[in-house]
Amino acid sequence: MARRGAYAKGVAKREEILESALEVIAREGYRGASVKELAEAVGLSQAGLLHYFDSKDELFAAILRKRDEVDARRFGDLDADPSLDRIREGFVGIVRHNAEVPGLVQLFSRQAVEAGDPEHPAHAYFVERSAALRATIVAAIERRQEEGGLTDAVDPETLARVIQAVADGMQLQWLQDPGVDMAAAVDAVFVLLGVEKQVGPAGFEPTTSTV
Repeated sequence: MARRGAYAKGVAKREEILESALEVIAREGYRGASVKELAEAVGLSQAGLLHYFDSKDELFAAILRKRDEVDARRFGDLDADPSLDRIREGFVGIVRHNAEVPGLVQLFSRQAVEAGDPEHPAHAYFVERSAALRATIVAAIERRQEEGGLTDAVDPETLARVIQAVADGMQLQWLQDPGVDMAAAVDAVFVLLGVEKQVGPAGFEPTTSTV
C-alpha cells in the first residue's frame, strides 16, 4: 500500500511539473525557461526535477505531450468528429492560440529539428503525433471526396501532408516575423479546399480572428 501511495504521489508530482512548465515556458520563452527555473516553480532542486525524467530532452518531450492534452481539452478532440469542417475550426484555433504562447512554439520547433535523430527522446513523439494527425485529416478528406465535395485529383495522403507542412512552415515564418498571421495562412488552405466555416462548440474560436 505504501508503495502504491508513493507511486501515486510521484505521478501527481510529475503532472504538477508539466503543468507548471507549460506556464513558465509560455511566459518566459524557451530560452528563458531553464531547468533551474522549472524546478523552482515546483519547489524542487534541478536534481530533484530530473528525478522524474531521464534527461532535459525527455522533460521537454513530456511537456509537448502535455501541451497536446491541454489543447485537446480546449479545442476539442479532432478524432471525435473527423469532418473537414470540424478539423478546420479546431486546427486553425490551435494555430491561432500558438501565437499567444511563443515559448511553446519555440520549444516545439527546436525539438522537431533535433528529433530528426532517431535516438532523440522526442523522436517517437513527433513521429506518432504527425502520423495520428495525418490519419485524422486523411479520413476526413476521403469522406469529403466520397461525398463529391472535394476533388480527387490529389490523393488524401498528399493533401494531409500539405496541410501539415503549411502549419509547420508558418510557425517557422512566424518565429522569424511575429507580424505574420500564421492562422490565416493555414485557414487559407482549407478555403482553397472549399471547406466552409462551422460554428463549433464552446472552446472553438472563429476563424475570422487575427493573430
